[in-house]
Amino acid sequence: MTTIAVTAASGQLGRAIVKALTARAGADTVIGLARNPEKACDLGVEIRKGDYDDRTGLERSLCGVDVVLLVSGMDEPGKRIGQHRNVIEAAKTAGVRKIVYTSVQGPDEGSSFSAVVQSNRQTEQDVRESGLDWVIGRNGIYIEPDIDYIESYRAAGEIANCARDGKCGYTTRDELAYAYAQLLVSEIHNAQTYNLHGESLTQAALADYLSQILGTSVVYRAMSVEAYKQNRIVELGEFIGTVIAGIYSGIRDGAFDNASNYAQAAGRPHQSWDDYFSEIQANAKV
Repeated sequence: MTTIAVTAASGQLGRAIVKALTARAGADTVIGLARNPEKACDLGVEIRKGDYDDRTGLERSLCGVDVVLLVSGMDEPGKRIGQHRNVIEAAKTAGVRKIVYTSVQGPDEGSSFSAVVQSNRQTEQDVRESGLDWVIGRNGIYIEPDIDYIESYRAAGEIANCARDGKCGYTTRDELAYAYAQLLVSEIHNAQTYNLHGESLTQAALADYLSQILGTSVVYRAMSVEAYKQNRIVELGEFIGTVIAGIYSGIRDGAFDNASNYAQAAGRPHQSWDDYFSEIQANAKV
């Protein structure tokens, strides 16, 4: 029996992947790693402590594991490279044979998101050079935050950011989780790098979908990069606000409008946005 460990199991993506993997392979094959294990104890699988800063502890927690999913960390870019290396080296020492990494799409240079992308590219290189079997997924942008913001969009009557007419390869955590479950259990994907997202959308198209859900008009308004950056910093703080502005300037510049490999990775097409937003609208009426 192959044993698969999922890091950051208490986070939103980690949780979704544990659930998808349990459905695909069975709870007895899955181990969740979490910095605070008590936050993941409801997942119905064995939970072990997994702190990216504690390489020795990671070695213990990865004992007996065959495949590990490394969920990209949330610390600032310079720190996360070392944290990811702790997981990779601990996996090697513990006898893990395969590592799957959740990377990102985005601009390698020219935006305030580029440092995050570059740190992920470094980890991709570290994974490829680890000597283990490997698979890399480059995630598109989560669409769920736009759903979380929907009442703010209703109140404002608009989506306002600096993406302009750029297209973005959006995805959802559940769709990513389904794909990663396949990448973890199958050997046919080894030594592959996949862009994981659905059909690319402009902000105007996204506004149209949100209008359908809300039953009222939501329009898209373009902002300058600097104005949007300052807007995000006021609401989210310097670090996160700057990163978010970098993502949307990257959308403007086409860095998130890539060919999708989702169907190849998952074995089925990504959920269509018509179906996704229809489900959101139906659930809103319940």
